[in-house]
Amino acid sequence: MYIVINTRLLIKDKLDGIGWFTYHTVKRLVQNHPSIKFTFLFDRPFAPEFIFSENVKAIVLSPPARHPLLYILYFEVAVKRFLRKTKPDLFFSTDGFLVLNSNTKQLAVMHDINFLHHPNDLKYAFRKYYNYFFPRFAKTAIRIATVSKYSKSDIAKNYQIAPEKIDVVYNGINDGYHVLDSNLIEPIRQKYSQGKPYFLFVGSQSPRKNLQRLILAFTQFRELHSVEFHLVLAGSSFWGDAALKATWEQSSVKDCIHFTGRVSQEELTQIVGASYAMSFIPYYEGFGIPMIEAMASGVPVIAANTSCLPEIAGEAALFVNPYDERAIAEAMLKLASDPSLKASLIAKGLVQAEKYSWDKTATLLWESIQKAL
Repeated sequence: MYIVINTRLLIKDKLDGIGWFTYHTVKRLVQNHPSIKFTFLFDRPFAPEFIFSENVKAIVLSPPARHPLLYILYFEVAVKRFLRKTKPDLFFSTDGFLVLNSNTKQLAVMHDINFLHHPNDLKYAFRKYYNYFFPRFAKTAIRIATVSKYSKSDIAKNYQIAPEKIDVVYNGINDGYHVLDSNLIEPIRQKYSQGKPYFLFVGSQSPRKNLQRLILAFTQFRELHSVEFHLVLAGSSFWGDAALKATWEQSSVKDCIHFTGRVSQEELTQIVGASYAMSFIPYYEGFGIPMIEAMASGVPVIAANTSCLPEIAGEAALFVNPYDERAIAEAMLKLASDPSLKASLIAKGLVQAEKYSWDKTATLLWESIQKAL
């Protein structure tokens, strides 16, 4: 058997949500099935550490696919030509991008379709590309995998795809997330929040992450609570973040709000583990990995009550309306002033986090691949 995998998001020191999904699932797939021949397709020079076993061959195709026009050239020309030449049994794409009008069977992992519901959160060319091609990718795929029941329903409904064609393969939790020793917390807080307890957000500064409201809600919270809590926003910047910075500038407690930028995985596990609570209130999400990483770290979670988040968090989060700044502020106040509530959420979160692992994800994904074949 011969399988080709789109691994273009395996970029050294720059793995994001889908990149981590690719890393953990593909690594397990190729190592668990040594008799199968795999080819990884990259769009730029790759790190040798991503060639996980001897049954993997890596190919770099051009051009680097980092813009909608280059997406088309990469997938519809270079990848299509490669599939036609090598005739694999399956083309498996971890980011949902496929090849139209190909004779090769294809399986797409579509993590969510946020661009359909919130197109203005993306630059013009990107939202046009996604909303033109992804419905077509969904119909081209012999099977689709996604990361929550919510996303399955969303894809099936909006793209008119039979639900039985879509498999749910929940995300896992990266290594290193665990309850920190109490003596480690203080030095981490000294580094990131002037030694103060902090609410935390982890993720890119995309508009759908709702960070402007989070800052406004935190500002209200500080006006309600005398204890000097801080807010830490960990993650890379995003286009159009001028509005976010303006909201920060106008906050009466802006000196208590800290942007870390992109940090290493080791740093991130420490930042999460030392936080007082995770504040994760995007108005649309396909899964919400930072929530379960916080739970695994013994950190309570405030979560939006929208999209997939109630499904993923279960009863282990304090849910809020992400459009209601006052409600978000009051949730922070509850956690800051009610130790029993915090302890209850921590206990429930540790149990909830046990439901998710990359081993389980890889197993479910292999089952989806077998159905595709």
